[in-house]
Amino acid sequence: MTPTTPSRYARVLTIAGSDSGGGAGIQADLKTFAALGCYGMTAITALTAQDTHGVAALHPVPADVVKAQIRAVVEDIGVDAVKLGMLHTREIVEVVAWAIDRYALPHVVLDPVLTATSGDALAAPSLVGAMVRELFPRVALVTPNLDEAARFLGRAVAGIDALDGTADALLALGARAVLLKGGHLAGDELVDVLAVAGDGGGHRRHASPRIVSRNLHGTGCTLASAVAAHLALGHALPEAVARARDFVRGAIAAGAGVATGTGNGPLNHGFAPVPAHRLPAAA
Repeated sequence: MTPTTPSRYARVLTIAGSDSGGGAGIQADLKTFAALGCYGMTAITALTAQDTHGVAALHPVPADVVKAQIRAVVEDIGVDAVKLGMLHTREIVEVVAWAIDRYALPHVVLDPVLTATSGDALAAPSLVGAMVRELFPRVALVTPNLDEAARFLGRAVAGIDALDGTADALLALGARAVLLKGGHLAGDELVDVLAVAGDGGGHRRHASPRIVSRNLHGTGCTLASAVAAHLALGHALPEAVARARDFVRGAIAAGAGVATGTGNGPLNHGFAPVPAHRLPAAA
């Protein structure tokens, strides 16, 4: 593409909460988008006071303000993909569902944040049902970890042999595709399952050696953001998932020996940044 050719960036919107410690949430999302050559935008759903040990305070952003942020971004700049993180209340879930329908938002990836890495609750009790009802049928991919999957299904995931069945059960709730993350299972190998509904769907297992590190804060946010970024860049879902997993593994490995705070530290999102991608303006 020559300098005179009209162009734009690959645009990714994150609708999520702010992490004052910088390791997860909006901050991790923006770092991920930038590292993968995308232009990041935000609609902040909540302010948190948190560090590497946990969440000290949480202040929800009113639903109408979240709606105004989304409208401002979409109507002016435009969106190629969306990452959903901490939505916190049923009213914010309903605003997001409205926006997906109103603007036909493409490539929406839902990371159903219900608790922080520390175990602190980040969601109102009514949120689980609202997510299933309002968002599962509307988004391109849901990326729960095993604890979140258990909340949605009302039962624990028994072990690695139950991953495929658990992913299918989440599809049965209305999701079009599920990336079930098996990182909470014990063992030296980490296994995730991508399950896609429909006749052309099925299961794809992604297995890789576990990287030993205490710096895992924001891993789920980063993975979902990386998937959204690769979808914005034009990759099909299976390829976007594979590339996102590679990015997260690289960020974990690069940050494993770094001390940031005294608790569960962040990944190294900037371990291998690429220049911003320029796409044809009309695309």
